[in-house]
Amino acid sequence: MSKYHGKGFTLIELMIVVAVIAILAAIAYPSYQDSVRKSRRADAKGVLQEASQWMERFYTENNRYDQNRAGTVVTDATQFLGSGLVESPKEGGAKYYDITLSAVAQNSYTLQAAPKGAQSGDPCGTLTLTDTGVKNVTGGSYTKDRCW
Repeated sequence: MSKYHGKGFTLIELMIVVAVIAILAAIAYPSYQDSVRKSRRADAKGVLQEASQWMERFYTENNRYDQNRAGTVVTDATQFLGSGLVESPKEGGAKYYDITLSAVAQNSYTLQAAPKGAQSGDPCGTLTLTDTGVKNVTGGSYTKDRCW
């Protein structure tokens, strides 16, 4: 019998701990990534709502969505929405959504938030919001109820 009795961990015990940590990380990391995507999507939805409110104020002042009282047709989303409402998040470095204005007519419009960069793989795809408040998604695998 040996006089030395170690007080450390055996290699088997250490390998079991490493395996448990790996299993927990394999479960937690995808959940974390999903949570990050959801928060970026929530910010984009907020910017869409703000842009929609801006469009309603524009309509109140001009009695139409597609041009101002002077008759100047606004074709660029930056002209319409201002530079603060064409990307999401509005502040910070990395941008995860492009906000665009499409199908602008005298009495209607559609706002879109298209994912880009790290958010481009979002299963919700492009978020849309119309002048009547209809919310939808296009190009994704999730339904609008899950995304909005």
